[in-house]
Amino acid sequence: MAFLDIHILQNVPPSNINREEDGSPKSARYGGVKRARVSSQAWKRATRKAFETDPALAGEEGVRTRLLPQVIADQLAGKAPALAGRADAIGMAAATAMFKVAAKAPKKTKTGDDNEAADRPVTEYLLFLGRTQISRVTGLLAEHADTLAAASDQDLPAAVAQLPLKELGITGHAGSVALFGRMVANSPDTGVDAGCQVAHCLSTHEVLSEFDYFTAVDDEQADDNKGAGMIGSLEFNSATLYRYATVDLRSLLANLDGDAERTVACALGFVRAFATSMPTGKANTFAHHTRPDVVVLTLREDRPVSHVSAFERPVRAGHDGYLAASAAALFTHIADQDDTWGDTPRFTAAVYPSRLTDDPTTAKTTLPERATWATALTQTRTELEHVLAGQPA
Repeated sequence: MAFLDIHILQNVPPSNINREEDGSPKSARYGGVKRARVSSQAWKRATRKAFETDPALAGEEGVRTRLLPQVIADQLAGKAPALAGRADAIGMAAATAMFKVAAKAPKKTKTGDDNEAADRPVTEYLLFLGRTQISRVTGLLAEHADTLAAASDQDLPAAVAQLPLKELGITGHAGSVALFGRMVANSPDTGVDAGCQVAHCLSTHEVLSEFDYFTAVDDEQADDNKGAGMIGSLEFNSATLYRYATVDLRSLLANLDGDAERTVACALGFVRAFATSMPTGKANTFAHHTRPDVVVLTLREDRPVSHVSAFERPVRAGHDGYLAASAAALFTHIADQDDTWGDTPRFTAAVYPSRLTDDPTTAKTTLPERATWATALTQTRTELEHVLAGQPA
């Protein structure tokens, strides 16, 4: 089929987007030097949340939670009030019927008046299901309200298991589930192979951490007390990052039951979400809300290709920072790879700042035709529609 690759260069100012257990910014050695790193998981979650709040993708959102029995129960109570008293038990039975998942031993909770409240069921691990799928599940349960109401407590799980709930969990996936996938250890046949892959992003250059020594003032202390109310330090770094992700259109199309129109919409939604999202680690401290400086979209008909090798030799800062040198390294590497392997992508769109066209650092680099973000998305949509329709390049 085809693969939609997304290559991004993004400047990030002093920040601690994604940290280790000791509070240090995540890092990795690549090309023999220490690089800033943001994990795949961190940016993938930011991308998924952006995807699920995109107004153009209404109905494609999912929910990843251990509270699935409660989500089902709360919806069911609204659709079939007669089942409200046993909705939690039905919700847990439904989750078990769909995914063979067991209930996690709950912790005791307290109500506002310090009395112990009845514990609600949770699953032993996270489950990922589209909200439209959950609605269909609760709709089916509501249709059989009389049968479920008549069943004894002992027979209730069996009565729920007799309903075709599993089929609702493995078909009609939301775009979020189709893209990001689902693994269920207890029930492999209900898993979903992800339609996208996201790489750990790395700085294009060597990065050394710095420390912010900070103090906080106690607003109520006496004027003659000059001491700080709190003293601490925080590790941070800044970097030009190379980010990469790919969408496997064949897998995404299969996950969306062969619906080409939804496949195009979800693939473009992923591109928008991946490009514009930002992990929120220490955002209140650093407000690191930048946007990508360079975005290259390529549609390949052979296999996905990351261009991280462009930065195996660490970029050195030029007179105006790392971006121009990083862009020159990226575009040179892409051209060299296409020439070496002879497998030019079916389609390429490049978004980059106009200043790169006149920058001395990129003067010897053959830059691709420059497009605006809106134009690149429009062109990509057209190419996706053509490739899914089987039209030649």
